[in-house]
Amino acid sequence: MEIERILVVTAHPDDVDFGAGGTVRKWTQAGISVSYCICTNGDAGGADRDVPRSEIPKIRQAEQRAAGEALGVTDIHFLGYQDGDLQVTQDLRRDISRVIRQVRPQRVLIQSPERNWDRIYSAHPDHLAAGEAAIYSVYPDSRNPFAHPVLLDTEGLDAWSVEEVWVMGAPEVNHYEDVTEMLPHKLAALQSHESQTGHMEDLEGRIRTWMSATAIDAGFGPDALAESFRVVNTA
Repeated sequence: MEIERILVVTAHPDDVDFGAGGTVRKWTQAGISVSYCICTNGDAGGADRDVPRSEIPKIRQAEQRAAGEALGVTDIHFLGYQDGDLQVTQDLRRDISRVIRQVRPQRVLIQSPERNWDRIYSAHPDHLAAGEAAIYSVYPDSRNPFAHPVLLDTEGLDAWSVEEVWVMGAPEVNHYEDVTEMLPHKLAALQSHESQTGHMEDLEGRIRTWMSATAIDAGFGPDALAESFRVVNTA
């Protein structure tokens, strides 16, 4: 299967950079067009209590755009749902389906709708909701011309079938990406999220530890760094 376009659907700004930043950079370096769909406005994020909450969505959107540029991604769709209260609603499914029909990706990268007890940070309620809504949007919504009729009847967006889904943060994985050479790009993307990572001590050390453990699980070399996924055929 030839991959020309990939859509990443996540709950918050920065989720893709933590979970798959190295892999995204491998894709864009290979000439694949990558787009993001960010479900929430990120207004519950940040560590500085002196920054007004009303300013956080604008800050986090700008940070995500900068992080995207570090990985070669410029097409970013912000849905604007409230951070911390994401629900699997028909509205959310429609909005994700809209982006799928606009981008027309062969592959969609989503967050896991299943809780991973070994990696509790990946199982934020918003992550679970974003993953559940995204897989519903892949199947059956975006491929069914009669689902969310406003998309076709009013907006002229015809049905689109996604052939493959990659899941990050899944309890069970079946695919690893060696992203050792992509570490500087991943770190640059994460550092762009100043409101989220600026207060973290030894960010690079944390990332190396996580990715090294994943590489060991994958059976890669002793100095390798990796990201893991569950790949699902949705053709």
